[in-house]
Amino acid sequence: MLDLLELQNLDIKIAEHKAREKELPKQKDKFSIHRKRLDEELKNSEERCKSIQLKQRECTGEIEQRQAQIQKYEGQLYSIKKNEEYKALLHEMELLKKQIAIKEERIIALMLEYDEAKAALEADRERIQAEIKKIDAECAVIDNNLKELTAERKELEKTRAPKAAKVGPELLARYERIRKVRTPAVVPLKDETCGGCFMAVRPQIVNEILANDKIHACQHCGRLLYHLSNIDDAPACEIIEGA
Repeated sequence: MLDLLELQNLDIKIAEHKAREKELPKQKDKFSIHRKRLDEELKNSEERCKSIQLKQRECTGEIEQRQAQIQKYEGQLYSIKKNEEYKALLHEMELLKKQIAIKEERIIALMLEYDEAKAALEADRERIQAEIKKIDAECAVIDNNLKELTAERKELEKTRAPKAAKVGPELLARYERIRKVRTPAVVPLKDETCGGCFMAVRPQIVNEILANDKIHACQHCGRLLYHLSNIDDAPACEIIEGA
């Protein structure tokens, strides 16, 4: 029984390593999602600055168009002979000048907005780069831990066959069947109850387990039962199926 318990302890360690190996990549995925959000946040901050600059260029282009139109009208003034047409052209030129003034005010406002956006971008970039650096460091730790866990698990797996060989073939087969559906497969008898399902074990079975001459399976859950007092010197025993 002691050999079987040692095998079970090994299997539990291997299972814990495998579970941890599955969990670590999930932790890394969370960091990756956070990193992606930070990248998007920085991109949005950069896009805001680009958008403001684009609006500035659009305003500048519109001003240049209106200035060119004014110059064109100025050239036409000398060829106009009718007073009404002359006044109408002057009126159009005045409207264009007012539009230019509005656009110039808009450019000034955009310049102030850009200064604020640029300052925010620089602050965001510094903060986000620091967070990304921290995330990358955490991911590196996870990668290293995963590498170590995998190596440890493989070393543990190498020791399983020799340990399993120490267990009798009939007992080993029974253990393998149980552990596919219940873990742990081998549990202690505690105050006449199964240490796995905590159901009461029949007195006769309890006595036989304490006598250490038979290996019983719990009649309720099917787990193999043992008593702590007799695992050190367990002789070869008959396996009794739970009933």
